[in-house]
Amino acid sequence: MRTISARSLALLLGTAPLPRPAYRGLADGIRRLVSDGRLLVGTRLPSERTLTTELGLSRTTVGAALDALRDEGFVATRRGSGSVVCLPAGPSGLALSQAGLIPTDVPPDVIDLTYAALPAAAGVTAAYERALTELPRHLATAGYHPHGLPEARAAVAAWFDGRGLPTTPDQVIMTSGAHAGLSAVLRAELEVGDRVLIESPTYPNAIVGVRRSAYRAVPTQLTARGWDVDGIELGLRQSGARAAYLIPDHQNPTGLLMPAATRRAVGDVLRGARAVPVIDETFVELGLDDGADGGPARVAPFAVSAPEAHTLGSAGKTWWGGLRVGWVRAPRGSVERVIEARHSLDLGTAVLEQLVVVDLLTQGEALLAERRREARARRDAIVEALRRHVPEWRFTVPGGGLNLWCELPDDRGDDLARVAESAGVRLARGGQFGVEGGLGRFVRVPFCVAPDQADEVGRRLAEAWRLALGERPTTREVSPLIA
Repeated sequence: MRTISARSLALLLGTAPLPRPAYRGLADGIRRLVSDGRLLVGTRLPSERTLTTELGLSRTTVGAALDALRDEGFVATRRGSGSVVCLPAGPSGLALSQAGLIPTDVPPDVIDLTYAALPAAAGVTAAYERALTELPRHLATAGYHPHGLPEARAAVAAWFDGRGLPTTPDQVIMTSGAHAGLSAVLRAELEVGDRVLIESPTYPNAIVGVRRSAYRAVPTQLTARGWDVDGIELGLRQSGARAAYLIPDHQNPTGLLMPAATRRAVGDVLRGARAVPVIDETFVELGLDDGADGGPARVAPFAVSAPEAHTLGSAGKTWWGGLRVGWVRAPRGSVERVIEARHSLDLGTAVLEQLVVVDLLTQGEALLAERRREARARRDAIVEALRRHVPEWRFTVPGGGLNLWCELPDDRGDDLARVAESAGVRLARGGQFGVEGGLGRFVRVPFCVAPDQADEVGRRLAEAWRLALGERPTTREVSPLIA
């Protein structure tokens, strides 16, 4: 079981005097750490005696704080384990939904911010039209291609080559999206019950996908600055995880970009632990800030530093979510295992959509540059709107991706998501992005609405925040399903 020392807990709580009464100040401080995701669910707390000594508080004060946390559902006492961090259950709790995270319909007057996806890119319609002219030569075949169309695999391999990662078509397996690729890789490389190290926060469907495939998700905490290499090494050593799922390029939901030096260091750590790197590049082409060469800021693919990495890609975020095509770039020794595992999930990716992706990849940088300009305009508009309407929310403007990861001044993110629809906007709870819940002070705001709609989004978010802070919710609680 994960534990935290009294000294470490004291450092997390900080040196500022506790608000009065002290027991309530201590309880609020610990609850905030859980809601922020800095104190992970399942962590065993220090004994009352050691906390009393370290914090300089009376035994009565510490005991009353733990009692309050038990009453609120943030601490459970287990025989033989002491006091263990948990999350409240029930209709108003923060517990992470175990349902599959499938986007759902919303009323026409509600703006849906559970999607981190743009409308179709300029050029997609024309790509479909050209693909249709290529389709007849495939209609005389059975249409099953477990490995993928040869021309699609060649186009993806050339795309990797152009990014500095030499790749041959036989290393590419075409899939029905990056999520399908993740499932295939995990089935190919792991056994039931194996542990997978996952960033926290991260993409919720990855968490659910790991668990629903009978693997165990182990969190490694992202900091405001990014990836903690020492923390990753410690997590691997303590958990024995056999794989690590990472999003180094414009991470979802934080937008962080892993520096080249960190990629090398993390690759070395994973290699030393014999853990398979599973790298999600879903947002890699959505770098929105310019690099030294005037183009988008880029870092060499993770697999350059870790040749044993399995790299997942997708057309969905870059071009259109309805284009259900993804791919896996696999190390040579595991290609056949991934193909076999993929065959247990489906029999192949749609031929027409693969032809569309070939066309889009062939068009190259001109189409992508326009896509980035569109995403940048949407980002800048939503940033301005949030700064105007909810200036107390804190966030770092990301250099890429499609999300703002906003820190709230109070841990009312669960309340915010619950009441948001009554203010005309649907949000995902921050806890859905945590491997073990928490993150109650955070909310993800995708910048996917049109620039002229951004101010209205900001106004509705401000109204939802006012409701979360004091007004009675006017809608039933929903657990938004996320894309």
